[in-house]
Amino acid sequence: MTATHHRTDPLLTIGQLARRSGVPVRTIRFWSDEGLLPETDRSPAGYRRYDAAAVARLDLVRTLRELGMGLDDVREVLLRRRRVGEVAAAHVRAIDERIRALRVQRAVCTLLARNGTDPAPRELRLMNDLARLSAEERQRMIDEFVAEAFAGTDPEAPGAGIASAMRTMPAELPDDPTTEQVEAWVELADLVADTDFRARVREMAVAGSEAAAPPPYDPAAVLEHAGAALREGVDPASPEAAAVLERIGVDETADRAGLAAMVRTFSDRRVERYWTLLGRLNGWPERPPSVPAFEWFAAALLSRT
Repeated sequence: MTATHHRTDPLLTIGQLARRSGVPVRTIRFWSDEGLLPETDRSPAGYRRYDAAAVARLDLVRTLRELGMGLDDVREVLLRRRRVGEVAAAHVRAIDERIRALRVQRAVCTLLARNGTDPAPRELRLMNDLARLSAEERQRMIDEFVAEAFAGTDPEAPGAGIASAMRTMPAELPDDPTTEQVEAWVELADLVADTDFRARVREMAVAGSEAAAPPPYDPAAVLEHAGAALREGVDPASPEAAAVLERIGVDETADRAGLAAMVRTFSDRRVERYWTLLGRLNGWPERPPSVPAFEWFAAALLSRT
Protein backbone atom coordinates (compact mmCIF):
# COMPACT_ATOMS: atom_id res chain seq x y z
CA MET A 1 0.00 0.00 0.00
CA THR A 2 1.07 3.57 -0.60
CA ALA A 3 2.10 5.58 2.47
CA THR A 4 -0.12 8.48 3.37
CA HIS A 5 2.57 11.13 3.07
CA HIS A 6 3.34 10.10 -0.55
CA ARG A 7 -0.24 10.73 -1.74
CA THR A 8 -1.64 14.01 -3.01
CA ASP A 9 -5.30 12.88 -3.53
CA PRO A 10 -7.56 12.90 -0.49
CA LEU A 11 -8.40 9.59 1.16
CA LEU A 12 -11.87 8.78 2.44
CA THR A 13 -12.68 6.98 5.63
CA ILE A 14 -15.10 4.09 5.38
CA GLY A 15 -17.83 6.33 6.84
CA GLN A 16 -17.17 9.05 4.25
CA LEU A 17 -17.16 6.44 1.47
CA ALA A 18 -20.48 5.09 2.73
CA ARG A 19 -22.08 8.54 2.75
CA ARG A 20 -20.70 9.36 -0.70
CA SER A 21 -21.80 6.07 -2.30
CA GLY A 22 -24.96 5.27 -0.35
CA VAL A 23 -23.58 1.81 0.45
CA PRO A 24 -23.81 0.90 4.16
CA VAL A 25 -20.56 0.76 6.13
CA ARG A 26 -21.10 -2.90 7.05
CA THR A 27 -21.48 -3.79 3.34
CA ILE A 28 -18.30 -1.93 2.38
CA ARG A 29 -16.46 -3.64 5.23
CA PHE A 30 -17.74 -7.06 4.08
CA TRP A 31 -16.76 -6.43 0.46
CA SER A 32 -13.33 -5.27 1.63
CA ASP A 33 -12.87 -8.41 3.72
CA GLU A 34 -13.88 -10.51 0.68
CA GLY A 35 -11.19 -8.84 -1.42
CA LEU A 36 -13.62 -7.05 -3.72
CA LEU A 37 -12.74 -3.59 -2.39
CA PRO A 38 -9.34 -3.56 -0.71
CA GLU A 39 -8.58 -0.42 1.26
CA THR A 40 -6.01 1.93 -0.21
CA ASP A 41 -4.37 2.73 3.08
CA ARG A 42 -4.78 2.60 6.84
CA SER A 43 -4.70 5.57 9.18
CA PRO A 44 -2.14 5.62 12.05
CA ALA A 45 -5.01 4.42 14.24
CA GLY A 46 -5.65 1.46 11.89
CA TYR A 47 -8.82 2.72 10.18
CA ARG A 48 -9.44 1.84 6.53
CA ARG A 49 -9.12 4.61 3.97
CA TYR A 50 -10.00 4.65 0.27
CA ASP A 51 -8.88 6.69 -2.74
CA ALA A 52 -10.73 7.78 -5.93
CA ALA A 53 -9.98 4.46 -7.67
CA ALA A 54 -11.63 2.63 -4.79
CA VAL A 55 -14.70 4.85 -5.18
CA ALA A 56 -14.98 3.87 -8.84
CA ARG A 57 -14.42 0.22 -7.96
CA LEU A 58 -17.16 0.42 -5.34
CA ASP A 59 -19.59 1.82 -7.92
CA LEU A 60 -18.84 -1.14 -10.19
CA VAL A 61 -19.23 -3.70 -7.41
CA ARG A 62 -22.53 -2.17 -6.34
CA THR A 63 -23.85 -2.16 -9.91
CA LEU A 64 -22.89 -5.79 -10.48
CA ARG A 65 -24.47 -6.85 -7.19
CA GLU A 66 -27.67 -4.94 -7.99
CA LEU A 67 -27.85 -6.94 -11.22
CA GLY A 68 -28.01 -10.05 -9.07
CA MET A 69 -24.46 -11.27 -9.65
CA GLY A 70 -22.87 -13.43 -6.97
CA LEU A 71 -19.62 -12.53 -5.26
CA ASP A 72 -17.65 -15.06 -7.32
CA ASP A 73 -18.91 -13.53 -10.58
CA VAL A 74 -18.06 -10.03 -9.35
CA ARG A 75 -14.59 -11.20 -8.36
CA GLU A 76 -14.05 -12.74 -11.84
CA VAL A 77 -14.99 -9.43 -13.45
CA LEU A 78 -12.73 -7.40 -11.18
CA LEU A 79 -9.82 -9.75 -11.85
CA ARG A 80 -10.61 -9.45 -15.59
CA ARG A 81 -11.00 -13.19 -15.98
CA ARG A 82 -14.46 -12.61 -17.42
CA ARG A 83 -15.87 -9.64 -19.27
CA VAL A 84 -18.74 -7.68 -17.71
CA GLY A 85 -20.88 -8.27 -20.81
CA GLU A 86 -20.37 -12.04 -20.63
CA VAL A 87 -21.41 -12.22 -16.98
CA ALA A 88 -24.31 -9.83 -17.53
CA ALA A 89 -25.60 -11.90 -20.46
CA ALA A 90 -25.62 -15.03 -18.31
CA HIS A 91 -27.61 -13.19 -15.66
CA VAL A 92 -30.06 -11.88 -18.24
CA ARG A 93 -30.77 -15.47 -19.25
CA ALA A 94 -31.27 -16.48 -15.63
CA ILE A 95 -33.58 -13.53 -15.01
CA ASP A 96 -35.61 -14.37 -18.11
CA GLU A 97 -36.06 -17.94 -16.87
CA ARG A 98 -37.21 -16.69 -13.48
CA ILE A 99 -39.66 -14.26 -15.10
CA ARG A 100 -41.13 -17.13 -17.16
CA ALA A 101 -41.51 -19.26 -14.04
CA LEU A 102 -43.23 -16.41 -12.18
CA ARG A 103 -45.60 -15.83 -15.12
CA VAL A 104 -46.61 -19.49 -15.01
CA GLN A 105 -47.22 -19.34 -11.26
CA ARG A 106 -49.22 -16.15 -11.68
CA ALA A 107 -51.36 -17.71 -14.40
CA VAL A 108 -52.18 -20.73 -12.22
CA CYS A 109 -52.98 -18.54 -9.21
CA THR A 110 -55.16 -16.30 -11.41
CA LEU A 111 -57.30 -19.28 -12.37
CA LEU A 112 -57.63 -20.55 -8.80
CA ALA A 113 -58.41 -17.07 -7.44
CA ARG A 114 -61.06 -16.54 -10.09
CA ASN A 115 -63.07 -19.46 -8.72
CA GLY A 116 -63.23 -18.08 -5.20
CA THR A 117 -63.41 -20.15 -2.03
CA ASP A 118 -65.73 -22.82 -3.41
CA PRO A 119 -64.11 -24.25 -6.56
CA ALA A 120 -66.05 -26.68 -8.72
CA PRO A 121 -64.99 -30.36 -8.93
CA ARG A 122 -63.16 -29.62 -12.16
CA GLU A 123 -61.03 -26.96 -10.48
CA LEU A 124 -60.46 -29.23 -7.47
CA ARG A 125 -59.04 -31.89 -9.78
CA LEU A 126 -56.76 -29.29 -11.30
CA MET A 127 -55.60 -28.18 -7.85
CA ASN A 128 -54.74 -31.79 -7.00
CA ASP A 129 -52.86 -32.15 -10.29
CA LEU A 130 -50.96 -28.95 -9.69
CA ALA A 131 -50.07 -30.04 -6.16
CA ARG A 132 -48.13 -33.01 -7.56
CA LEU A 133 -45.64 -30.74 -9.32
CA SER A 134 -44.97 -27.04 -9.04
CA ALA A 135 -45.83 -24.79 -11.95
CA GLU A 136 -42.14 -24.10 -12.43
CA GLU A 137 -41.33 -27.83 -12.58
CA ARG A 138 -44.04 -28.47 -15.16
CA GLN A 139 -42.86 -25.66 -17.42
CA ARG A 140 -39.27 -26.85 -17.10
CA MET A 141 -40.31 -30.36 -18.16
CA ILE A 142 -41.96 -28.98 -21.30
CA ASP A 143 -38.94 -26.82 -22.15
CA GLU A 144 -36.48 -29.68 -21.58
CA PHE A 145 -38.56 -32.02 -23.74
CA VAL A 146 -38.31 -29.70 -26.74
CA ALA A 147 -34.56 -29.16 -26.22
CA GLU A 148 -33.78 -32.88 -25.84
CA ALA A 149 -36.10 -34.24 -28.52
CA PHE A 150 -34.52 -32.20 -31.29
CA ALA A 151 -30.91 -31.95 -30.10
CA GLY A 152 -28.52 -32.33 -33.02
CA THR A 153 -31.22 -32.44 -35.71
CA ASP A 154 -31.20 -30.18 -38.75
CA PRO A 155 -34.15 -27.73 -38.57
CA GLU A 156 -33.65 -26.87 -42.26
CA ALA A 157 -33.93 -30.47 -43.54
CA PRO A 158 -36.77 -31.14 -46.03
CA GLY A 159 -38.59 -33.42 -43.58
CA ALA A 160 -37.95 -31.42 -40.43
CA GLY A 161 -41.33 -29.69 -40.28
CA ILE A 162 -42.36 -31.18 -36.94
CA ALA A 163 -39.01 -30.30 -35.37
CA SER A 164 -39.09 -26.72 -36.62
CA ALA A 165 -42.67 -26.23 -35.45
CA MET A 166 -42.15 -27.75 -31.99
CA ARG A 167 -39.03 -25.64 -31.51
CA THR A 168 -40.85 -22.38 -32.20
CA MET A 169 -44.42 -22.85 -30.96
CA PRO A 170 -44.91 -21.48 -27.42
CA ALA A 171 -46.00 -24.07 -24.86
CA GLU A 172 -46.63 -21.67 -21.99
CA LEU A 173 -49.73 -20.63 -20.11
CA PRO A 174 -51.16 -17.24 -21.10
CA ASP A 175 -51.26 -14.61 -18.38
CA ASP A 176 -55.02 -14.97 -17.87
CA PRO A 177 -55.73 -18.63 -18.70
CA THR A 178 -59.07 -20.38 -18.99
CA THR A 179 -59.74 -23.61 -17.13
CA GLU A 180 -59.36 -25.46 -20.46
CA GLN A 181 -55.93 -23.92 -21.01
CA VAL A 182 -54.66 -24.91 -17.58
CA GLU A 183 -56.03 -28.43 -18.11
CA ALA A 184 -54.22 -28.59 -21.46
CA TRP A 185 -51.00 -27.33 -19.91
CA VAL A 186 -51.16 -29.92 -17.09
CA GLU A 187 -51.83 -32.71 -19.58
CA LEU A 188 -49.05 -31.47 -21.84
CA ALA A 189 -46.52 -31.68 -19.01
CA ASP A 190 -47.69 -35.21 -18.17
CA LEU A 191 -47.43 -36.21 -21.83
CA VAL A 192 -43.85 -35.00 -22.31
CA ALA A 193 -42.83 -36.73 -19.07
CA ASP A 194 -43.66 -40.09 -20.68
CA THR A 195 -40.40 -41.69 -21.83
CA ASP A 196 -42.13 -43.62 -24.64
CA PHE A 197 -43.60 -40.41 -25.99
CA ARG A 198 -40.24 -38.64 -25.83
CA ALA A 199 -38.59 -41.53 -27.68
CA ARG A 200 -41.31 -41.49 -30.33
CA VAL A 201 -40.93 -37.77 -30.98
CA ARG A 202 -37.17 -38.19 -31.08
CA GLU A 203 -37.59 -40.91 -33.71
CA MET A 204 -39.77 -38.64 -35.81
CA ALA A 205 -37.38 -35.70 -35.42
CA VAL A 206 -34.33 -37.72 -36.46
CA ALA A 207 -36.15 -39.28 -39.41
CA GLY A 208 -37.34 -35.88 -40.58
CA SER A 209 -33.88 -34.37 -40.20
CA GLU A 210 -32.30 -37.18 -42.24
CA ALA A 211 -34.91 -37.14 -45.00
CA ALA A 212 -33.46 -36.11 -48.34
CA ALA A 213 -36.80 -34.90 -49.70
CA PRO A 214 -40.37 -34.22 -48.57
CA PRO A 215 -42.77 -37.23 -48.42
CA PRO A 216 -43.70 -38.54 -51.91
CA TYR A 217 -47.40 -38.06 -51.28
CA ASP A 218 -49.68 -35.09 -50.83
CA PRO A 219 -50.86 -34.91 -47.18
CA ALA A 220 -53.90 -32.87 -48.23
CA ALA A 221 -54.93 -35.61 -50.67
CA VAL A 222 -54.54 -38.25 -47.95
CA LEU A 223 -56.75 -36.24 -45.59
CA GLU A 224 -59.36 -35.73 -48.28
CA HIS A 225 -59.60 -39.19 -49.85
CA ALA A 226 -58.40 -41.54 -47.10
CA GLY A 227 -60.38 -39.51 -44.57
CA ALA A 228 -63.55 -39.88 -46.65
CA ALA A 229 -62.93 -43.64 -47.03
CA LEU A 230 -62.48 -43.99 -43.30
CA ARG A 231 -65.71 -42.12 -42.55
CA GLU A 232 -67.57 -44.30 -45.08
CA GLY A 233 -66.22 -47.50 -43.52
CA VAL A 234 -64.18 -48.63 -46.54
CA ASP A 235 -61.96 -51.60 -45.66
CA PRO A 236 -58.29 -50.74 -46.41
CA ALA A 237 -57.88 -54.23 -47.95
CA SER A 238 -60.97 -53.96 -50.20
CA PRO A 239 -60.99 -53.35 -53.96
CA GLU A 240 -62.57 -49.95 -53.26
CA ALA A 241 -59.42 -48.95 -51.36
CA ALA A 242 -57.33 -49.38 -54.51
CA ALA A 243 -59.31 -46.62 -56.17
CA VAL A 244 -58.75 -44.40 -53.14
CA LEU A 245 -54.98 -44.89 -53.42
CA GLU A 246 -55.19 -43.96 -57.06
CA ARG A 247 -57.09 -40.77 -56.22
CA ILE A 248 -54.41 -39.93 -53.65
CA GLY A 249 -51.80 -40.27 -56.40
CA VAL A 250 -49.97 -43.47 -55.45
CA ASP A 251 -48.32 -44.93 -58.52
CA GLU A 252 -48.68 -48.65 -59.23
CA THR A 253 -44.89 -49.02 -59.33
CA ALA A 254 -44.32 -47.29 -55.98
CA ASP A 255 -42.61 -49.08 -53.09
CA ARG A 256 -45.80 -49.38 -51.09
CA ALA A 257 -44.22 -51.13 -48.11
CA GLY A 258 -41.58 -48.42 -47.83
CA LEU A 259 -44.19 -45.72 -48.27
CA ALA A 260 -46.36 -47.29 -45.55
CA ALA A 261 -43.38 -47.40 -43.19
CA MET A 262 -42.74 -43.70 -43.85
CA VAL A 263 -46.38 -42.83 -43.19
CA ARG A 264 -46.32 -44.75 -39.92
CA THR A 265 -43.10 -43.07 -38.83
CA PHE A 266 -44.74 -39.66 -39.03
CA SER A 267 -48.21 -40.64 -37.77
CA ASP A 268 -48.79 -40.91 -34.04
CA ARG A 269 -51.96 -40.15 -32.08
CA ARG A 270 -50.02 -38.99 -29.03
CA VAL A 271 -48.04 -36.50 -31.09
CA GLU A 272 -51.29 -35.24 -32.58
CA ARG A 273 -52.60 -34.89 -29.03
CA TYR A 274 -49.55 -32.75 -28.27
CA TRP A 275 -50.55 -30.40 -31.10
CA THR A 276 -54.15 -30.32 -29.91
CA LEU A 277 -53.05 -29.30 -26.41
CA LEU A 278 -50.63 -26.75 -27.84
CA GLY A 279 -53.46 -25.31 -29.90
CA ARG A 280 -55.62 -24.86 -26.81
CA LEU A 281 -52.80 -23.06 -25.02
CA ASN A 282 -52.41 -20.67 -27.94
CA GLY A 283 -56.13 -20.20 -28.66
CA TRP A 284 -56.09 -21.89 -32.07
CA PRO A 285 -59.34 -23.23 -33.55
CA GLU A 286 -59.90 -26.91 -32.75
CA ARG A 287 -59.30 -29.21 -35.72
CA PRO A 288 -60.55 -32.77 -36.26
CA PRO A 289 -57.96 -35.57 -35.86
CA SER A 290 -55.92 -36.32 -38.98
CA VAL A 291 -53.83 -39.31 -37.87
CA PRO A 292 -56.65 -41.89 -38.37
CA ALA A 293 -56.73 -41.01 -42.09
CA PHE A 294 -52.99 -41.63 -42.38
CA GLU A 295 -53.34 -44.90 -40.46
CA TRP A 296 -55.98 -45.99 -42.99
CA PHE A 297 -53.66 -44.90 -45.82
CA ALA A 298 -50.74 -46.97 -44.42
CA ALA A 299 -53.01 -50.02 -43.97
CA ALA A 300 -54.27 -49.71 -47.54
CA LEU A 301 -50.71 -49.51 -48.85
CA LEU A 302 -49.62 -52.60 -46.88
CA SER A 303 -52.60 -54.61 -48.11
CA ARG A 304 -51.24 -54.24 -51.65
CA THR A 305 -47.56 -55.12 -51.14
